[in-house]
Amino acid sequence: MAHHDPIGLIAPNAGLAQLNERSREIFRQIVESYLATGEPVGSRNISRLISVPLSPASVRNVMADLEHLGLIYAPHTSAGRLPTELGLRFFVDALMQVGDLTEPERQSIQAQLSSVGRAQSVEAALGEALTRLSGLTRAAAVVLTAKTNVRLKHIEFVRLEPERALVILVAEDGQVENRVLPLPPGVPSSALTEASNYLNTRIRGRTLADARVELENLLSQDKAELDQLTQKVIAAGVASWSGGNGDERQLIVRGHANLLEDLHALEDLERVRLLFDDLETKRGVVDLLGRAERAEGVRIFIGSENKLFSLSGSSTIIAPYSDGAGHIVGVLGVIGPTRLNYARVIPMVDYTARIMSQMLGG
Repeated sequence: MAHHDPIGLIAPNAGLAQLNERSREIFRQIVESYLATGEPVGSRNISRLISVPLSPASVRNVMADLEHLGLIYAPHTSAGRLPTELGLRFFVDALMQVGDLTEPERQSIQAQLSSVGRAQSVEAALGEALTRLSGLTRAAAVVLTAKTNVRLKHIEFVRLEPERALVILVAEDGQVENRVLPLPPGVPSSALTEASNYLNTRIRGRTLADARVELENLLSQDKAELDQLTQKVIAAGVASWSGGNGDERQLIVRGHANLLEDLHALEDLERVRLLFDDLETKRGVVDLLGRAERAEGVRIFIGSENKLFSLSGSSTIIAPYSDGAGHIVGVLGVIGPTRLNYARVIPMVDYTARIMSQMLGG
């Protein structure tokens, strides 16, 4: 069962806790109407929707109290009201009933991702996961992953200068990456060939992260059964794999076009344009998603709760996924307007992250 743990981004407010059942129902109707239509809703319509008979005048009194608490506001001079970001946060944390995926939905997601994962690379499975997420949620789907998750096929050392070599990494999915590394003085060409042969018998099908750990252990325990110069070549290669620069992370985004659907006004178009600009600022998105790697489960950021999307008024629902050792290796989720269908999107993101963890663990 998908779940959501409140992440405490707003301060406790005694007024919110003291809302009576009638106020909560009216507030719920305002939020659910907004999530469904994006339009303000007035007291007359609310009085028809709620289960307890109340006149429009009585509903207006309750709405005035909700507005005083900062949960709703009037976007224009009309009588209609919309939830504020504080209101949406209160709704998500305290009132919303998180749904669950149907069994056919679970089976469809699992079967699709598993088939891609078996036939191709983890990156292909991540791309498919994003395509499905963006299609199901009608939002933009994002994933932040480490390049070290790529499974290796071949490695080769090529001398460039007496004390510099090019290490060529070929992944199972066809990606090729070249890195220049320093060589110890006096390394013969035979040591480069021996290092390549030694590594190719041990790295095929492994991720860079897994290969690095095993090779470091072999070298530290002096079990490599290689001469010292060859061991130094391998150690230099392992050190270069540790990287640590920003290029070790990659951001994938799918479903931009979904954000152009169902626009109601020019301000909606401007909001989406600002969101597109934010998504182009990849460093900011990487930093935002990276915050979710420090916590378990689904994280929800609404509007200005994250500075990156504060101008576009967008919400982000993200969850980390792990490798076979239980280490978090990436984050996936969706970015869209604040009127996302939270109750539906949360379990989708949660379940997709769980399936990716199972795939990496298998």
